[in-house]
Amino acid sequence: MTAPEASRPAPAPGDPHPTVELKSPEPGVPAPAPAPGMAVRPDVVAFRKVTKCFGEGPDAKVAIQDVSFVVEDAPDRGELVTIVGPSGCGKSTILRTIAGLKPHFPPTSGEALVFGKPVEEPGPDRGLVDQKYSLLPHLNVLDNIAFGLRLRGMPRSERLDRAREWVKKVGLEGSERKYPSELSGGMQQRVAIAATLVLQPRILLMDEPFGALDPGIRLRMQELLIRLWNEQQGTVFLVTHSVEEAVYLGDRVFLMAANPGRLVDVLKVPRPGESPEESRRKPWFVNFCQMLLQRLEDVSGAPSELKV
Repeated sequence: MTAPEASRPAPAPGDPHPTVELKSPEPGVPAPAPAPGMAVRPDVVAFRKVTKCFGEGPDAKVAIQDVSFVVEDAPDRGELVTIVGPSGCGKSTILRTIAGLKPHFPPTSGEALVFGKPVEEPGPDRGLVDQKYSLLPHLNVLDNIAFGLRLRGMPRSERLDRAREWVKKVGLEGSERKYPSELSGGMQQRVAIAATLVLQPRILLMDEPFGALDPGIRLRMQELLIRLWNEQQGTVFLVTHSVEEAVYLGDRVFLMAANPGRLVDVLKVPRPGESPEESRRKPWFVNFCQMLLQRLEDVSGAPSELKV
């Protein structure tokens, strides 16, 4: 299976403002019927009016309310969905519901489906990377990457060979024997991503994965993610507080509002083929980010706390 030639097709020459599809999610609209004889592929993820409350009675906090969306299976391509919104709008709750992680899971009401089946528990088809890196301090880089394969019972020689491949993929050659305390934040996050992707999850869930990194390292990590995603061709959900990061990485941007947390718009983004620095200088990119910030202010009724 070959990766796409370019990570994102560029907008038409001379068009500084490419058409942007901005629409509210319409979960009730049925999908077109498949052609006769065509196999039906279940949606990768579907939320049907998912609500999650923490606590009971008058003190209950509604994290998300009636969230509905569909991420279809896109063979040989995949989709990268970014999620933005103010603090407390339920972005992490959505990720952890997909992952089947308590206490965010199960939903209070509604239904969360993965590959056409209700989520019941965590599974190997889903991998989570968050801002905390989640590395084991007593294991070196190679063994951290291979740890999940070890839990699956893979023989040591095979899992270490796999881990070495991923050391190369994330650019950590020469650091195989280092421990997490000896690594920079960007290096630790590379290990965490490799440790997740070596397990070949169909769905990668990323919760502010680059939020603690320096700006320059963050841009390099965005490029790395695009390259690895092209190789894996799976589905990625990424939560971010950076509007620029959401626009650069996302095929679609899920825009959320708070009080209660809800999905208010889905924005389809062009796929620029340039580096993050080059993309950020394009007029369409600047305009899109400003439009998204304005939209965030419109739905919240206050200046957005998100950064460009």
